Amino acid sequence: MTEIINSQADMTVVGTAADPLVARDLIKVTNPDVLTLDVEMPRMDGLEFLEKLMRLRPMPVVMVSSLTERGSEIALRALELGAIDFVTKPRLGVRDGLLNYTELIAGKIRTAAGARLLPSRHATARAGQGAVAEAPQESLLRSPLLSTEKLIIIGASTGGTEAIREVLQPLPPDSPAVMIAQHMPAGFTRSFAQRLDGLSRINVKEAEHGERVLPGHAYIAPGGFHLSLARSGANYVAHLDQEPPVNRHRPSIDVLFDSAAKHAGKNAIGIILTGMGKDGAEGLLRMKRAGAHTLAQDEASCVVFGMPREAIALGAVDEVSPLSEVSRRVLAHLRTFGERANRV
Repeated sequence: MTEIINSQADMTVVGTAADPLVARDLIKVTNPDVLTLDVEMPRMDGLEFLEKLMRLRPMPVVMVSSLTERGSEIALRALELGAIDFVTKPRLGVRDGLLNYTELIAGKIRTAAGARLLPSRHATARAGQGAVAEAPQESLLRSPLLSTEKLIIIGASTGGTEAIREVLQPLPPDSPAVMIAQHMPAGFTRSFAQRLDGLSRINVKEAEHGERVLPGHAYIAPGGFHLSLARSGANYVAHLDQEPPVNRHRPSIDVLFDSAAKHAGKNAIGIILTGMGKDGAEGLLRMKRAGAHTLAQDEASCVVFGMPREAIALGAVDEVSPLSEVSRRVLAHLRTFGERANRV
């Protein structure tokens, strides 16, 4: 890691520590811009240290996690505690494997350095401010004639795991189907889906190729696969493929948004959340031109405002919303849509 970081013109390692207790003292002396933090360390594990750090001296953290089922669960817990992002550590040949990921690691550190630190769900719960978004009023849930044709399509990247949770949790059990492209490596999306499923009133799962897309369900693109919307007769179905990355990503948000523009049109609601880069911006514009209602997360609530900013600049966004209001605005739009259909 030191070799990778010091090879970059715009970053320097100011200290290394074999355990969190040494790191604690080094942080006070060196005042770093970003901390890279391994999970498995002597004297105190990385999650325990991260929790203390984000409570006492918040700073951008990039976790280094093993690519295992346990590693994926720990990485997701780290994001919940306030880490900006994570990189996966190869199981064998760690040094050579990490050198192959120089560009990825450096990019994540740069993103973390410029990211907005937001209160973690754990921290706000401890402060008594509530751990989750407030559920919408019941009047928003009794939308007449909510068609099974309606879909909610979401794209997110850095900071997106917690943002997606906040969008999904208030949705009612009979919500329109949700399809999600979150930039995440293979091996982590299944744990991500399982975690969200336990926190939400809708069913959340990793998408499977060819399965029907049903109301009351959310489908997350598996890491390493593009997820797109397709039709099979009168039904929506999920399509997975391993075509080349788009905007350097697989899953790509643009791929999902483009398919929604093609197959759902005005029946879709497109949402672009926090993330670095421009993936999803052009796809959201195509959704809007196809008649979809589109939303972007606002700058103040984004960990990284890159993707929403790009979409707004293109004129692809109908509404800019704080993260805490996204679900409410989606349900309000659905209710309005249903009332109009009822009058017709």
